[in-house]
Amino acid sequence: MDLKNIQQLYFIGIGGIGMSALVRYFHAQNYTVAGYDKTPSPVTEGLVALGVNIHFEDDVDLIPVEMLSKATTLIVYTPAIPKNHKEYIYFVENGFTLMKRAEILGLITKNSFCFAVAGTHGKTTTSTLLGHILTATGINATSFLGGISENYQSNLILGGDEVSVVEADEFDRSFMQLAPNIACITSMDADHLDIYGDAECLSQTFIDFSRLVKETLFVRKGLPLQGITYGIEDGSDYEARNIRAKNGVYFFEVHTPKGEVQAIELPLSGRHNVLNTVVALAMAHSYGVELHAIADALKTFKGVQRRFNYKIHEENLVLIDDYAHHPTEINAVAQAVREMFPGKKIAAVFQPHLFTRTRDFIDEFALSLAKFDSLLLLDIYPAREKPISGVNAGWLLEKVDLEDKKIVQKQDVLTEVKASGASVIVMLGAGDIGLLVEEVKKGLLAG
Repeated sequence: MDLKNIQQLYFIGIGGIGMSALVRYFHAQNYTVAGYDKTPSPVTEGLVALGVNIHFEDDVDLIPVEMLSKATTLIVYTPAIPKNHKEYIYFVENGFTLMKRAEILGLITKNSFCFAVAGTHGKTTTSTLLGHILTATGINATSFLGGISENYQSNLILGGDEVSVVEADEFDRSFMQLAPNIACITSMDADHLDIYGDAECLSQTFIDFSRLVKETLFVRKGLPLQGITYGIEDGSDYEARNIRAKNGVYFFEVHTPKGEVQAIELPLSGRHNVLNTVVALAMAHSYGVELHAIADALKTFKGVQRRFNYKIHEENLVLIDDYAHHPTEINAVAQAVREMFPGKKIAAVFQPHLFTRTRDFIDEFALSLAKFDSLLLLDIYPAREKPISGVNAGWLLEKVDLEDKKIVQKQDVLTEVKASGASVIVMLGAGDIGLLVEEVKKGLLAG
């Protein structure tokens, strides 16, 4: 499809974090955009503020009349929508052109020099780091992000059309639509087994993605892939050494294949973010950005919303918000919070995301959650799924080896957090727990 023939785009699932970045992009290009989502959110509120027409009821009669021209309207949908969605069925049965979000990104990347960030963990922070480095060093890139950048207060860093930065999402094999020039793969842990069936199939798809890369592939050392490696004190091509943490800031050196060494000051917590930074640096450096310029850009990086965000950071009270929804990600948060706050009592509030993920990784979740001092566990957030018999928060709670643990309802979270006696509270999950964080913050600050 030639996007030049398109005048309007209608998005089904417009409030998704990846979808809304595309909405912002096309709106900035002066296309008419509108769409549907299941529920209002801060993301949809931001789009409405731009003038985007959004409704929240699956009703064909609510589709704006200008979107009903088959010749000039493109329908973009997320694979997370159910197949019995009325508006989706209407567009299919009436011969409209429909494309998945990933296909649109694919069209954009085919017409630009594309940096793609793949991996089951670290995509959003790494792509945001890379987008910020390129923008701060004068490269006019457009970055499509899976989270809200604190520097730009958006999931889109709008630049020119010649260079793009995208998250290469493995869900629904979306990243196979891309045309990357430079790419990285951060991790290949089992996930989305409702899509892939088993870990071997997921790994093979990452291998297939690696073959799409036209120029340079960077891989976390230890992954079963051929590419330029990166890591921490492990003999990688791009290697972080001499890591020190002080007042929430990491200081370390990056050694490159050319023998160059660059001192880095990173205002982020967690060694997983050191890894994310090293590969973002490596990708920018391979494009020709000088190491000293990258280091200067990193000093001004403010992070990504819901990625180890400090909502309260006082001597005796800390509240951290994080999107972690996989055992590996929870382990990374536990490591970071223990390193930054040694000796403090740490309480985790966790909302499991998806029945299938909870079922597939129940034992791994139990081990990761046991790394905190106390646990407040919310019910499973279903997202696109129907309940599975026997898969519930109670089953997970039983498996967590902690004395101080309980299931809580959303309305009781603040009360239970106060009663926990913890001076560090970490709120974790990819569902709507993020909407609770501000409520808890206000309640804790009020005393």
